[in-house]
Amino acid sequence: MKEVTQVIETVVNGEAVQREVPVRMHLTDFLRESLDLTGSHLGCEHGVCGACQVMVDNEVVRGCLTLAVQAHGKRVDTIEGLSEQGVLAQLQAAFLQHNALQCGFCSSGMLLSALELVRERPRATREEIREHISGNYCRCTGYQAIVDAIEAVLQGRFASPQEAQA
Repeated sequence: MKEVTQVIETVVNGEAVQREVPVRMHLTDFLRESLDLTGSHLGCEHGVCGACQVMVDNEVVRGCLTLAVQAHGKRVDTIEGLSEQGVLAQLQAAFLQHNALQCGFCSSGMLLSALELVRERPRATREEIREHISGNYCRCTGYQAIVDAIEAVLQGRFASPQEAQA
């Protein structure tokens, strides 16, 4: 049986992309295999762990549950594009300052969840931070450092990216 494909046109990290993709291909697989954007990871492949998160039209989605064809006509932003644009600079600096990055497997999804929280709920409490990131699994940090980093950004207590690297 021949695999069914469809041509999609999307904007990924600010660049127009047109590709023929299998209609059952997941967005994360498309980004990783077709565009070599490997920042989002495949963990559980059931939408539970959050490692696959990307933004579609400024909304965080699970790339393992979203089909590539669903991105047709939309804007997709990955951790690579948001990092290059400087959108995540404050969060990245705070994660570095608070040692909230360990193995890195969950980091892209965790940063996107944190960005969503900072944008939507700039006065979030520690409990609200914990609740918001509860859909992202992290096996290394115990979450405390991640919550500290997000809280620091929300309260304006973080090092600049240059200070964090010093």
